[in-house]
Amino acid sequence: MVARHLVTRHGVPRLLLVSRSGADAPGAADLVAELTGLGATAQVVAADVTDRNALAVLLDEIPADRPLVGVVHAAGILDDGVLPALTPARFDTVFGPKVDAAWHLHELTEKLDLAAFVLFSSASGLFGGPGQANHAAANAFLDALAHHRRASGLAVTSMAWGPWANPGESGGPQGHVDEERMSRAGFHPLDAAEGMELFSEGLRLGDPVVVPVSLDHGLLGRLGPALPRLLHGLVRPAGTAPVTATPAADAAAALRDTLAATGEADRDRVLSDLVRTHAAAVLGYASIRDIDEEKGFVELGFDSLTAVEFRNRLAAATGLRLPSTLIYDRPTTGAMVAHLRAALLAERTTTALTVLGELNKLETAMRAVAADDTDRTAVAARLRELLSVWTYAEAGAAESATGDGNLSTASAEELFNLLDDELGTA
Repeated sequence: MVARHLVTRHGVPRLLLVSRSGADAPGAADLVAELTGLGATAQVVAADVTDRNALAVLLDEIPADRPLVGVVHAAGILDDGVLPALTPARFDTVFGPKVDAAWHLHELTEKLDLAAFVLFSSASGLFGGPGQANHAAANAFLDALAHHRRASGLAVTSMAWGPWANPGESGGPQGHVDEERMSRAGFHPLDAAEGMELFSEGLRLGDPVVVPVSLDHGLLGRLGPALPRLLHGLVRPAGTAPVTATPAADAAAALRDTLAATGEADRDRVLSDLVRTHAAAVLGYASIRDIDEEKGFVELGFDSLTAVEFRNRLAAATGLRLPSTLIYDRPTTGAMVAHLRAALLAERTTTALTVLGELNKLETAMRAVAADDTDRTAVAARLRELLSVWTYAEAGAAESATGDGNLSTASAEELFNLLDDELGTA
């Protein structure tokens, strides 16, 4: 794509295309034929740019009468994973074609009079990226190298790209999980035409580092505290929150209330819809009907990164503390539903036990209050207030259920006698 653009838009007459596979790469012969048809001369060579000696030999073989005048370094390999899984070897895998190759190209060409030295970096080096600690670090190095070259008076442009669309990835929604995730974060994937326009614009600007991204300003404006600080001066916060927005704590409380008001036979259906809704969102499916309850999460397409996002969504929806290994511990929708049901209902019981435990502590503390009329009067007044709130709430519930309003009409003396019965007398 870049080779074609250099020929058609920038009039580059000769291209040396380097990859590990060289002429054996799928489509290489067709690309050379296409570039030839556009009036350019293209040569495809196999070389490992992470090997400094091999790269030096390759550059030395460029004819003196057709010298190298520009470099575009677009190599890169992804090896995403949650941080504990990113071993030194996995960092090396990503750093090789990004960091090592870029540094070799810099050193081996710094004495040449180049018109352009373009590094394909990534916005992950600026914003970070879920599961991409190695990739983000490698691209941050490219941006730093660009500033280093500019300080030395050398040609350079590091392009910290946002996400690109992947129209060639067939096979349904799973081929677009990363695009869906980044779109939810406010970054539109770039198509080929948009990307190449931004490539030319980046060269025209002349800055050592540029950030070609397509932003969804409306979505970003609604992110609130989650908006990346780098965008605070660029994105205007939304004036009002969308009507569908619900704080996580409120959503979790609403779920508990729904389960409490739902018959036991239907609770699993509520939780199954919840699990499948978030699974569909993370995997990029259009509907929860696409999530087969009989299939395991790994079979549906989850990996370590999407598993963490799924866990985070369920944790926010339920208010529970859930482990990062959740889908491996509970590998199917049914197992997940059973786990969430038990945890949510146990938590409600635990809340009641906690209140009773605190009352026991209160009784012990009350016995220690000095027989001072002022202290005892203040404590008694506060207890009356609490008991009044509790009693009237209980009376309202009883009246709703039976129509009996006796508690709400209890006298003050009756309420005080009840307090004595419950807590004892000092």
